[in-house]
Amino acid sequence: MLATRFGYGRSSLIQTSPLTNEQIARVAPSVMAQAAHDSRSERYTYIPTSQVLDALRREGFEPFAAYQGRTRDESRREFTKHMLRLRHVGDIAKQAVVGDTVNEIILLNSHDGTSSYQMMAGCFRFVCSNGMVSGEASHDIRVRHSGDIVGNVIEGAYSVLEHFDQVTESRERMRSVTLSDGEQLAFARAALRLKYEDSAPIEAEQLNRARRVDDRGGDLWRTFNRTQEALVRGGVRGRSANGNRTTTRAITGISENVAMNRALWTLAEEMAKLKA
Repeated sequence: MLATRFGYGRSSLIQTSPLTNEQIARVAPSVMAQAAHDSRSERYTYIPTSQVLDALRREGFEPFAAYQGRTRDESRREFTKHMLRLRHVGDIAKQAVVGDTVNEIILLNSHDGTSSYQMMAGCFRFVCSNGMVSGEASHDIRVRHSGDIVGNVIEGAYSVLEHFDQVTESRERMRSVTLSDGEQLAFARAALRLKYEDSAPIEAEQLNRARRVDDRGGDLWRTFNRTQEALVRGGVRGRSANGNRTTTRAITGISENVAMNRALWTLAEEMAKLKA
C-alpha cells in the first residue's frame, strides 16, 4: 500500500488498492458531509459526494486517491472542495508495472458552493506515484447541484471514459518524440513561467533533472513528467529575490493544481505537434 500527502494540501491519500469510505473520511471529511453548508439556498439540491461515489462503485469505478482543499473559514472545513481520482474496472485490471500509466477519472465537488460536480480525464504514473490531468478542458463534464445529480454524474463518468483513447494516443505520441537537450530546456523554461512568470527562485535546468533512473531520457513524455513533478510537488532548492536560500513549495490548492497540470499537458501536446 502506498499512502502519501502531497500536492493538494494537508489532506490527501493515495494507495495501490481502492479506498474505503472510512479511509476517505479521515483525509477528506467533506466527501462524507451529511448536509450542505448553511450558505446554500433552498434551491440547492444536496446529494453527498459519498452517495455519488457509492453509485459510481456499482458502475465499476473505484477511488484510489482522495484530497481535500484548505479553507481559512473553519465553518467550511466539513464542506469545502474535494477531489477523488477513480479508475474503472477495465483499468484496475491493468498491472501496476513500474513506469506504467493508468487512466483515471477525476471527480471534484464541494458542498459550500465553491464547486459544482466536475469530471475530467487524468492519468497516474506508477513510477513516481504522480497524478496528472490530461485531455482538453472541452471534454470536462459539469453537473450542477440540481436535478438528477447521481444519474448525471454517472453519465458524465462514461463520457469521460470515451475520451481515454485520445488521452492514450497523446501519451504515446509524447513517448515517441525525442527532444534535444536544448528542446528539453526550452520546455522546462516555458513551464517555469507558467508558475513563476518572471520571478522564479530556481533555474529551468533544475526542473529537467531526473529524480530517479526511470525518469532519465530525452523523450517528451519523460521531460514532461520531470517538469510536472518538480513544479507541482515543489521541494527544489533555489534562491529568493533577495538572495536567501529557499525551497519551492508544492501547489496546495486543488483548483491551482488542476490548472497547472492542464497547462503543462497542453504545453506537451503543442511541443509534440511542433516535432511532428
